[in-house]
Amino acid sequence: MTDRALRLGTRRSKLAMAQSGHVADAVRRLTGRPVELVEITTYGDTSREHLAQIGGTGVFVTALRDALLAGEVDFAVHSLKDLPTAQPENLALAAVPKREDPRDVLVARDGLTFDRLPDGARVGTGSPRRMAQLNAYARDLGKRVETVAIRGNIDTRVGYVEKGELDAVVLAAAGLNRIGRISEVTDFLAVDHVLPAPGQGALAVECPAADAGLVAALAELDDPHTRAAVTAERSLLAALEAGCSAPVGALADLLADQQAVEMRLRGVVGTTDGATLVQLSTTGPVPTSHGDAVALGRELASEMLAKGAAGLMGERAL
Repeated sequence: MTDRALRLGTRRSKLAMAQSGHVADAVRRLTGRPVELVEITTYGDTSREHLAQIGGTGVFVTALRDALLAGEVDFAVHSLKDLPTAQPENLALAAVPKREDPRDVLVARDGLTFDRLPDGARVGTGSPRRMAQLNAYARDLGKRVETVAIRGNIDTRVGYVEKGELDAVVLAAAGLNRIGRISEVTDFLAVDHVLPAPGQGALAVECPAADAGLVAALAELDDPHTRAAVTAERSLLAALEAGCSAPVGALADLLADQQAVEMRLRGVVGTTDGATLVQLSTTGPVPTSHGDAVALGRELASEMLAKGAAGLMGERAL
């Protein structure tokens, strides 16, 4: 490799810059080469439509991938949950670093937790997945919430609560952790009640597949357990033929029972009003290959489809 600076493509948001900055520091340590961040604006950043309306799939990714293929950047960092499930042959998913906390969290007025929100509380989220599960969770608590569709960065979303326009907003724990604002969380939503988006909390480091040297260097950042987990989750999403904006939650985690270690994959799909959910899980040996992880996701998706999941997803991904 030469000593020229590696160009890392990233979205311009504060969160994306923080995420990419962490990866840039790791790559500098690994390679001894300087890394410069190249800010790229994506369609998802400029559109004011809700993600469910613009399809979600690839809206935060396409511009970064175009820059990679055009040779304008050497590698790119994405939030893994934004990646379409089909991987282009000419790009390599070189690394999936160790995952952050995958949970969703509540930032509410007066330090309220979800179970202490008043009946009819207004809760902001742009995610049909969150809407479905929050409404179902509230019903289990014997009350209702009004889920309000919102968009914007973390400052914008938390601002709705600070200004009194909403009682609470739901965000990803990982994002708040990465920008040093986890202290603002008033409730960590247990995955037994709200499953995260497939891949939530994980990052994807992508580069041209033809650059074997860079692929090998970036692979040093890969965490095998995280990659296996998110591969199973994304396989579930793909088998359901659902896009990033579909009301699908999934989480794969390791179960330790004395000497044996297994992986559990949980999935959920539901109507946004929370009236109907299909929620199932499966357990198997920890995947030792990409194919094993894919098979785990497909197995659970097949069971969910047999229970009527397809009819709960609205528009399927194109």
